[in-house]
Amino acid sequence: MRRKIIEINEEKCNGCGLCVNACHEGALELVNGKAKLVSDEYCDGLGNCLPECPTGAIKIIEREAAAYNDELVQARLKSLNKANEPKDEQPVNKVRTITGGAAHSSGCACPGTRAAMLKQMPATPQKESAKEVERPSELRQWPVQLTLINPQASYLQNADLLIAADCTAYAYASFHEKFMKDRITLIGCPKLDDLEYYTEKIAEIIKFNNPTSVKVVRMEVPCCTGIARAVKDAMLLAQTVVPYSEIIINAQGQIIKEI
Repeated sequence: MRRKIIEINEEKCNGCGLCVNACHEGALELVNGKAKLVSDEYCDGLGNCLPECPTGAIKIIEREAAAYNDELVQARLKSLNKANEPKDEQPVNKVRTITGGAAHSSGCACPGTRAAMLKQMPATPQKESAKEVERPSELRQWPVQLTLINPQASYLQNADLLIAADCTAYAYASFHEKFMKDRITLIGCPKLDDLEYYTEKIAEIIKFNNPTSVKVVRMEVPCCTGIARAVKDAMLLAQTVVPYSEIIINAQGQIIKEI
């Protein structure tokens, strides 16, 4: 039969998992970091997942598809509930639970929230005298959290800005010397914070202060692309293009890409 059903653009999908948790029928899963429709029969075509997608990767189309099957959906929800029940013999680390037919998250299915132990990189040998010296902070202003920044603060005037996802300072050991030196530092979490608010705040900063440059530092996980998107959207909103660069860091504390 020909009916309405969702379609996912894999190129746009950033693997955040928000659509998975929004689907009441359990029709979506993350497979290799991308949202996938498990079966046509699980999708009712109503599109509850659409408003949750931050990248516009999901749309409703009309095509030949198997009819929505509520009986199969209920069986799937029951199976997902059972899979997420605690087991006495092992610790529980839920990504998704299904309650009353709706999906909920206790830790998003985003690859950026996946638990892992990290292998430490070998330290660079230091002289005994150097080990006793504490490196000075390169922080030039306070506060640093984007939500708390006053867009008309004097320290922002004609500044070189560093806008960083807050995890980067913990992942990259030389964060102060490499990125913060001679820059005004603004931090935020693109996963947990309000990106629309950040976009508007950064646009105000650009309008009022004519920054000299903007450097974005983010982690490699898909959800962290949001902070770069907020900066670029802010430039469009402010109708001002600022010299832009971007650094991507992995969880092992290595720079994997410079843009």
